Amino acid sequence: MPTNPPARLTPTTLALLIIPPLMWASNAVVGRMMQGVVPPLTLNFLRWTLALVILLPIAGWVLRPGSPMWPHWRRFALLGLLGVGLYNSLQYLALKTSTPMNVTLVASSTPVWMLLLGRLFYGASVSRQAAIGAVLSLAGVAVVLSRGDWAQLRSVQLVPGDAWMLLASLLWAWYSWLLAKPKPGSEPAAIRADWAAFLLAQIVFGLCWSGMLTAGEWWTLPPSNESASHIAWGWPLVAGLIFVAIGPSLVAYRCWGAAVSRVGPAMASVFSNLTPLFAALMSATLLSEPPRAYHALGFVLIVGGILVSSRR
Repeated sequence: MPTNPPARLTPTTLALLIIPPLMWASNAVVGRMMQGVVPPLTLNFLRWTLALVILLPIAGWVLRPGSPMWPHWRRFALLGLLGVGLYNSLQYLALKTSTPMNVTLVASSTPVWMLLLGRLFYGASVSRQAAIGAVLSLAGVAVVLSRGDWAQLRSVQLVPGDAWMLLASLLWAWYSWLLAKPKPGSEPAAIRADWAAFLLAQIVFGLCWSGMLTAGEWWTLPPSNESASHIAWGWPLVAGLIFVAIGPSLVAYRCWGAAVSRVGPAMASVFSNLTPLFAALMSATLLSEPPRAYHALGFVLIVGGILVSSRR
């Protein structure tokens, strides 16, 4: 099946594509800081609960009886499972047993899964430019993660957290294709046209999934493990929850959905490789480490991959 040519990268489209990886990099930093403060699955549940409260005054109409959402509840239940219930739960869970380097490296495989799923299930052709662009961007990610020392990449050892992040990357690729290629008649036009209503419809079902995961987490926590079973309420946790509920949740998901609808999931996924670059820069700032040559090289490769993939 032929695919439409990618949309031109206007300044607005570029902003929509760049904001999500910036927010996701911040989410990884905050998620790492929350380790030991709140269990990972509970963190995801609290995050989206706060996001729901924020969206209710804006788009609460979508939850009323008679709303056009209810006849299509299966569609939103699936989107909520993938985008709200599972993806960030698995990411926070991965950070418990894996290093940020491993987690980010595995997540950088998302463009490959995007291309593969699109080719197998959505009839999307994989052009030579898209393949080359994905390889260039992945090379840039590897440069940043290895700090210019390829020996560090060879020494990476997989742990359970890496498997969780691999599963999360696959689910995110599927979620993005579901956004870009909805089945005819599967989404009411009134909800699709209202980003807040569209996201709230996903959150309300996603919280059901996330709530079940959180209940299972607390059921399996050892009673003697105080650090894992206790939530350290305080301003650090409250500030972290407010940030991840607004930035990586509402702002990032709004921009990602709009970007995917403009350029398609395969192209948008290439921009997601900016996430580890932003994370490296944030870490350098927080640790008062000056930028190094490998940051520049990684940026050139990632941006080069984006430019190659975006050519018509």
